[in-house]
Amino acid sequence: MTDDPTDGGAARAASPEDGFTALRAVADAVLYEGYLLYPYRRSSPKNRVRWQFGVLTARAWAEAAGPGAGPAGVSGAADSWYQQTECLVRADPAARVRIRLRHLQLQRKQVERSDGRGGHLPVESLDSGGTVHLTFDEAVPRETGVAVTLGDLFAGERAYEAGWPGGEDTEPLPGGAGRVVRRRWPVGARLRVRAEEQPGSPGLYRLWIRTENTGSEPGFDAPRETALRHALLATHTLVGGEGLEFLSLTDPPPRAAAAARQCRNVHTFPVLGGAPGSSGLVLSSPIILSDHPQVAPESPGDLHDAAEIDEILTLRTMLLTDDEKREARATDARAARILDRVESMPQEVFERLHGAIRSLEPAPAARAAAPWWQEGGDEGLSPATDTALVDGVPVAAGSRVRLRPSGRGADAHDMFLTGRTARVAAVFHDVDGSVHLAVTVDDDPAAELNAWYGRHYYFRPHELEPLDPSGPDGRGPGSRPAQAGPAPGEPLGPDGRGPLDALRPDDPAPGGREGPRGPEPLDEEERRGDGRTRTVGA
Repeated sequence: MTDDPTDGGAARAASPEDGFTALRAVADAVLYEGYLLYPYRRSSPKNRVRWQFGVLTARAWAEAAGPGAGPAGVSGAADSWYQQTECLVRADPAARVRIRLRHLQLQRKQVERSDGRGGHLPVESLDSGGTVHLTFDEAVPRETGVAVTLGDLFAGERAYEAGWPGGEDTEPLPGGAGRVVRRRWPVGARLRVRAEEQPGSPGLYRLWIRTENTGSEPGFDAPRETALRHALLATHTLVGGEGLEFLSLTDPPPRAAAAARQCRNVHTFPVLGGAPGSSGLVLSSPIILSDHPQVAPESPGDLHDAAEIDEILTLRTMLLTDDEKREARATDARAARILDRVESMPQEVFERLHGAIRSLEPAPAARAAAPWWQEGGDEGLSPATDTALVDGVPVAAGSRVRLRPSGRGADAHDMFLTGRTARVAAVFHDVDGSVHLAVTVDDDPAAELNAWYGRHYYFRPHELEPLDPSGPDGRGPGSRPAQAGPAPGEPLGPDGRGPLDALRPDDPAPGGREGPRGPEPLDEEERRGDGRTRTVGA
């Protein structure tokens, strides 16, 4: 297994022969996603709990710190000791498969102050010559790769060991004020690979890749910050080679759908990489992505928060105070590079962040101006002219009815509306197929205003009694006469003769409002020519 260690500045530049150039931009975004979040200061709460994706710790610690056991950290079950990738590939058995494992190795940046006696004491911060230095956890990108013939994997599993040693680098600060010590701890890993042909699908193979942390440190009772020192962070895998055709697991061809459902991916998920339409590369990421993920060409650089909008983050970063920028620069070198890029960004680059048109599609057909249940919203419905059967009588807008609420007890209005007469304004149908009749109560002083606003009472057909317009006062044969006693079940008034609503204190009368002492003139309102009511003389 070849190992490609890199320095702490950036991931290894892609070599042309490894075939992964098309994946590098997205893979680097995955590698540093959440590494340091806006406002890029150490003191920000969101930068106090880090390393949330692709964390592979020592097995003993991960199993002890799982759900319901051990000192589980904030990330809970996000921490594991292995990742498992299963994907489908069509290829000749002689095809060469290339796999690259990428991750971060934690590096502790410890600031130490000189004690004046040749020794040093660890501190959280130190101002040296006007420059602030802060203690913080950095990370070093690591890569390792393997190439194997597909046919060699049929006979059984192949295992490849990898490791990255610990180390310590010291940087003295000007003037003898102190030093910055960067420490790393050893990390061990194993890459296990095998392949098997899918039954009934000649030439279709399931490729199985498992990445494991093989370290034994720390113990199961160690805190998470200690376990992270020996962990693989932001772990992900690139898979490619010559003559390989990978199949999408999210949108597989019909003949491979059953095989795709059998693939089991744990703590990672493989998607097709490269340009849309290509099938020669796979990125197995701990962050769920779609097939063929891309970094927008307008993006001038990584902000470590790919789910956010570059323009917004850039604007927010520009608004940081001088003290906040000073702290961000002291926190991490990558934060300092973000600030440098934002502060020196040309106007034309910034304008590109506002948006771009990737494709044009025909405009959809114009939607109805009104909702489907309103007049003109649906050709099959017309509330103004539709009819509904009420006791076998067709009732439509303009029909007069008597209100007989069903007495559900849920609406206090029912008690006051029972027995009142009303005029139907419209017949509505709901999505369940039920019919509702909108009515305006007779002699309601606000009837015209409510009609103008479209405010009505709504009743089901069985809660209404049709009135014959040819009878006296609109009451035909079979309808209760105007002065008749209450209908069965209708509440009585205080005199025991008429319906309760007949003696309502606010029962309206023509030309006024019925109050406790009889009609009162409309001294606060006057009718306008258009029938609306307006308030005068506040």
